[in-house]
Amino acid sequence: MSSFMSAAIAPKDKFYSFLKPWLGDGLLLSAGDKWSRHRRMLTPAFHFNILKPYMKIFNDSVNIMQVWPQLGPLDIPLCDCLLPVGTPWFTMQAGFQAKWQRLASEGSARLDMFEHISLMTLDSLQKCVFSFDSNCQEKSSEYIAAILELSALVVKRHQHLLLHLDFLYYLTPDGRRFRRACRLVHDFTDAVIQERRRTLPSQGVDDVLQAKANSKTLDFIDVLLLSKDEDGKELSDEDIRAEADTFMFEGHDTTASGLSWLLYHLAKHPEYQERCRQEVQELLKDREPKEIEWDDLAQLPFLTMCVKESLRLHPPVPAVSRHCTQDIALPDGRVIPKGVICLISVFGTHHNPAVWPDPEAGGPGRPHPASLLGLTSRSTTPSASTRRTARRGHLWLLFPSRQGPGTASGRHSRWRR
Repeated sequence: MSSFMSAAIAPKDKFYSFLKPWLGDGLLLSAGDKWSRHRRMLTPAFHFNILKPYMKIFNDSVNIMQVWPQLGPLDIPLCDCLLPVGTPWFTMQAGFQAKWQRLASEGSARLDMFEHISLMTLDSLQKCVFSFDSNCQEKSSEYIAAILELSALVVKRHQHLLLHLDFLYYLTPDGRRFRRACRLVHDFTDAVIQERRRTLPSQGVDDVLQAKANSKTLDFIDVLLLSKDEDGKELSDEDIRAEADTFMFEGHDTTASGLSWLLYHLAKHPEYQERCRQEVQELLKDREPKEIEWDDLAQLPFLTMCVKESLRLHPPVPAVSRHCTQDIALPDGRVIPKGVICLISVFGTHHNPAVWPDPEAGGPGRPHPASLLGLTSRSTTPSASTRRTARRGHLWLLFPSRQGPGTASGRHSRWRR
């Protein structure tokens, strides 16, 4: 698909333009040469030396919600809360969430897990992008509230055809709320950028990495400020703001969605939940404190399979759309006419029996389509998959929305939606 639907001839459609006043020309919305330039300049942000210290941030954000009682699974409605398995797959731990336990003890029979997990992912991202701790999981934060409001307003606008027109939308109360929230988010990001420009030393990324190794994590803003293209040009403050705001938007919602569906599927299948718990407990049995570290991510093969299968059943980004600016010839000779908006259903592909035989018979032991097609360039055995993940630095664990269908060969187990 990517070979004939490039960004140059199939840019993103009208829906994405609703995000433009908020996210600017970041990686999500830019196209052509600007997208390529920014993509190359952002590559250092995903160097292993930068990502590894984030594990402590993830653990700390999760532990804000977590206690360590000597109890079994929390048995209340809504997926049994599934809390004994922990939260993000990169910080799977035994125990259950203190916030959820407190709410249950106060009489809450049901909990909106997505809401709480979204706050946790926003907390983690704000620390990784800005090195800023708003304590948003424990008290209200204007910045975090603005991001959540902007996300909801964009979805609401998309559902009302007349509000697609800018001049009408910004006359409405929602349009005015959108502008106010944009100003608040932009003011916060701009203030961080200006402060960092005054304090960040003018030296290369490697030197900064070495200097900060024993003091703090190199955050996303640091990397963007230090980045230069092939001609030695830096990103403008406006470009840096666009990329930072884009990562805050894209990173929190998709990750929270992936985590919530993972917890749902494991709660529906306690036998898999128990295997995940045993795998994590075995890994951490002689360790204190009991926290997952970077190298541990390659030592959780069954949990890895469960994560990938959950992402297949419920991908965080269920569809993408593109607007064709010229006729596009498909490999079979058919032509997509210029002007057509193409909707590509990721969810549909993952549930298509032509791609995944018996797609609703889910489970962490089902084979990958590559093996069914006889493709040998990408082995699908759990051990090989784990080794590949280790070599790549476990990036798919940190950014689940970028992953495709799950892998692993073995027995077919029932894992229905």
